[in-house]
Amino acid sequence: MPAFRLPRTLPVCTDDDGDRRMKTPTAKQFALVLIVALMLRLSAGLWWQSRLEGRFGFGDSESYWTLAQTVAGGEPYQYGSEDVRIFRAPGYPLLLAPIFWLAGDNASILWARGLSAVLGTLAVGGVWCVAWQLYNASTGMLAAAMAAVYPGAIAISALVLSEAAFCPLMLAQLALWIAAWNAPSARQADGWAVAAGLAAGAATLVRPSWLLFTPGAVLVGMIAGRARRRHFRIGVGMLAGLIVVMTPWWVRNARLTGHFVPTTLQVGASLYDGLNPTANGASNMDFVGRFVEMERRRPAAEATGVSETFEYRLDQRLRTAALAWARVHPGRAARLAAVKLIRMWNVWPNEPKLSAWPIRLAVLGTYVPILILGVVGATRTVHCGWPYLLCWLPAVYFTLLHLVFVSSIRYRQPVMLPLIVLAAGTIMACRTRTTTHQQGNTNSDLHQQLTTAH
Repeated sequence: MPAFRLPRTLPVCTDDDGDRRMKTPTAKQFALVLIVALMLRLSAGLWWQSRLEGRFGFGDSESYWTLAQTVAGGEPYQYGSEDVRIFRAPGYPLLLAPIFWLAGDNASILWARGLSAVLGTLAVGGVWCVAWQLYNASTGMLAAAMAAVYPGAIAISALVLSEAAFCPLMLAQLALWIAAWNAPSARQADGWAVAAGLAAGAATLVRPSWLLFTPGAVLVGMIAGRARRRHFRIGVGMLAGLIVVMTPWWVRNARLTGHFVPTTLQVGASLYDGLNPTANGASNMDFVGRFVEMERRRPAAEATGVSETFEYRLDQRLRTAALAWARVHPGRAARLAAVKLIRMWNVWPNEPKLSAWPIRLAVLGTYVPILILGVVGATRTVHCGWPYLLCWLPAVYFTLLHLVFVSSIRYRQPVMLPLIVLAAGTIMACRTRTTTHQQGNTNSDLHQQLTTAH
């Protein structure tokens, strides 16, 4: 299988001697970037914790923390009762569980924030790896530096939420996918593809909404791309790795419910959260108690004709209600989709508690330039091959997903990291053109002076 080669128009570093001279300082610079990234994330976590009245600022955090305690204690994986056994995928609780082995049952939340900071720093390394593969070492360093100080990336690395663990795993999958595409032989491509699939499975166990990205992106590549055989072969390897990681979770869920449950039994609640008579694009799960009460009043055999677990029946009821409302009110569902699109890509936070002008200006001044440069980078590289498309396909995927489910700027933060790669490539390309233009002007002036002297 031939290796993918970058077009000459991109800022490709071809000076091998120069690369060798840069190895030692570049390693030091990269280490410095990672140290700065870690310090910023640790500081943000301490600052955020000092401002909270309770333990967490988000309701999701409590469930992750509680499930991690059950894992650490060897208890059944359930959230409070046997009726809630497929509430969260196990990836993030498994990462949090060692905290309780090290610090005991009364471990401080700061341990989790420290773990998030480390994971966020690994994501900065992932940005460097992707940019280095697509462009060169200099662009990789710039992209890593941008990711290290980007406020959105710092914010999600200070919270006890699954995004902190998802980001490095997502970037690992993209980096391994690019490595598979660029591999010089079919055997090496297969190895990288399976590794990418393993990373995809791990990312899905952390953030279940990622499940359809891999098969969806492979399908896009086979339909829109030219090297269909390569897409197919790499796709098979990745799906194999994905299935290997997900199978234990699938088997457990099937044993508990008698049905194939690909991710969790919160899909119905999440769907109704985004599609219901009072939906406004933001999350408001107050309806859950009402649906739980209605489902408890109806025996399982009456509901389906067979004995079903309560959790499965509740999920089905919520799914049915959400889809029924959308079918009856297609116009309102479409308007909601537009609202969700704006909420996800808004230039400043949607939440009133984060609406202070200093916060708004900080988001506006950092997010908008990266978005514009990323879009320019995506446009410039759209004909440069599949690896470049992988930097903006996650943004498309999550956007489409959250046109249905609830939306906020929280859900765009992971996909901003691969967009930073494209933004860094755009900056370096402009810098290269400027340098070339200046050198051309200098040479022209020198030629004119020599001609005049002669």
